[in-house]
Amino acid sequence: MDKTFQLGWEEWAAFPKLGLPAVRAKVDTGARTSALHAVSVEPFGPLDKPQVRFIMHPVPDKPEIEVVCSAPAVDRREVTSSNGERELRWVIETPMKIGDRTWPVELTLTNRESMTYRMLLGRQAIGEDMTVSPGQSCAQGVLDYELYKDFPRRRPVKRPLRVAILTREPGNYSSQRLKDAAETRGHVVEMINTARCTLALDAADPRVFYDGKPLPAYDAIIPRIGASMTGYGMAVLRQFTMMGAYCLNSAEAIGASRDKLYAHQVLAREGIAMPVTAFAHSPKDTNNLIAHVGGAPLVVKLLQSTQGRGVVLAETKKAAESVIDAFRGLEANFIVQEFVKEAGGADIRCFIVGGKVVATMMRQGEAGEFRSNLHRGGSATKVRVSRDERTAALRAAKALGLSVAGVDLLRSSVGPKILEVNSSPGLEGVERTSGKDVAGMIVEYIEDHVRPVARKTVRRKKAVAAKPAPQSSET
Repeated sequence: MDKTFQLGWEEWAAFPKLGLPAVRAKVDTGARTSALHAVSVEPFGPLDKPQVRFIMHPVPDKPEIEVVCSAPAVDRREVTSSNGERELRWVIETPMKIGDRTWPVELTLTNRESMTYRMLLGRQAIGEDMTVSPGQSCAQGVLDYELYKDFPRRRPVKRPLRVAILTREPGNYSSQRLKDAAETRGHVVEMINTARCTLALDAADPRVFYDGKPLPAYDAIIPRIGASMTGYGMAVLRQFTMMGAYCLNSAEAIGASRDKLYAHQVLAREGIAMPVTAFAHSPKDTNNLIAHVGGAPLVVKLLQSTQGRGVVLAETKKAAESVIDAFRGLEANFIVQEFVKEAGGADIRCFIVGGKVVATMMRQGEAGEFRSNLHRGGSATKVRVSRDERTAALRAAKALGLSVAGVDLLRSSVGPKILEVNSSPGLEGVERTSGKDVAGMIVEYIEDHVRPVARKTVRRKKAVAAKPAPQSSET
């Protein structure tokens, strides 16, 4: 007599202790771990016996049905999804019932809103006496979402968020506009001085302290990290990410954009046009540096330069040699770039939010000034960008992994050339020039990505072939 427990490629599961009577699951023996859809994941309880509270939306097309679940946390581990992304997830253990059998399973908690199945059943949860039939669906019977008909329902409205803006200048235009835009939409906003944060590194309970007091769990973090605080600001941002906050730009993306040499290498790797750029450490390579960018006139730029500071135009070879020697004498890291004369001291800023160019402006330097930065006395005017310019800006932001970015480009005789990608672009110039509520667009983008909201349609991306992942796959 065959005593094996038969599973199909999909099954219906129930989780009695989580209050979930029906969850449709994909059975995937290629995945090591099992995953359950969860949002608003929050640890609580004592450190020696931590628990996790989360919200589950068991019916894919009815986000108004919410079930608040809690369970003991057994671990917090890094899991690789099928698209190669690594994510730090809470792990719980709870009884699962399929058919007439109940057994304990480990589940990693992750947002599966865009997935067909609210649960993925991995091979670790499949017992030795169980077999999986790839050609059979629901071998252990079918449950019904009608089991949730008497559950309380949330109206599909956007709940208030707790938002932190990381900045050392809470009174500047950009910080205030973001605060006002968020508060206008009913969110609670706090200004956090990055330099006053202390990090408590704990696998079970990572925390951030502010002037010695623990900060709460935030729904979203808007980083406005100054150049002088890049390193520590990235560490603080990573800590908030570990605590479950949604970060508008990741620490890794900010770091990539702030490292001008690395950023140019990334752009070059992606085939994105930019001014010819050269870098060398040895003073013996000065002539080669100059030759690589086509000779003088050329631009010498400190890697730590911001707002036009540390950027010098050398109009002759001798001037270039002098500037390069001076920078080397200061033991400063710098790059050398071709001078795009036809740009006429003007550049174009494309402000990007969520993969869209939402506002543009042209910045023109003062007479005799090749730098167009508004902080250097430049002026800004409305401008209409071409399709090629728009595409180049979007590709640059995507290459560096930035959700929000200010991409600066030059109009050259051979097409647009990316000058720089800013991960904390100022709002004042672009809002006043374009007349657009860019701060409001940023807040709306955060709202769409922090938590699930009711959508009339769900657009799904085409599947992209990916290498098998060692720990998890998603469907």
